[in-house]
Amino acid sequence: MEITLVKIEKPEAINFVLGQSHFIKTVEDIHEALVSTVPGIKFGLAFCEASGECLVRWTGTDEEMIKLAKENALAIGAGHSFILFLGEGFYPINILKTLQNVPEICGFFCATANPAEVIVMETELGRGIMGVVDGFSPKGVEDEDGIAWRKGFLRMIGYKF
Repeated sequence: MEITLVKIEKPEAINFVLGQSHFIKTVEDIHEALVSTVPGIKFGLAFCEASGECLVRWTGTDEEMIKLAKENALAIGAGHSFILFLGEGFYPINILKTLQNVPEICGFFCATANPAEVIVMETELGRGIMGVVDGFSPKGVEDEDGIAWRKGFLRMIGYKF
């Protein structure tokens, strides 16, 4: 058994979702869910097939995001995992509820634009995701100024009124 870290390679502003599913149909169902939820969405999706040909299956609407998805999925190489990259200006908060309703999806490891590393365990059978390091460790606890900044920021970007 071997444990490795796989760094997610992506531009700084790009968000991604890493998850686990259970069926090859995942690729088409996620694609359909995304384009029917967010018209004009730009994304790339790759799914690591865990039986049969054991290929990285893929789809998407943006060549750059598709390339990122395929490269990162292959680097992770964990059966039945998927990685979804969202084009700039598209965010997980707008699609996570939709993805939760895709029957093949079992769960999510992360949804972030932060630098991230995937903790992967490899056995004789194959590879599995143990967890994700999402961003950086806390540097302290927010004070009143931090609370005011957080609330102001959320209102400035339109998530709170």
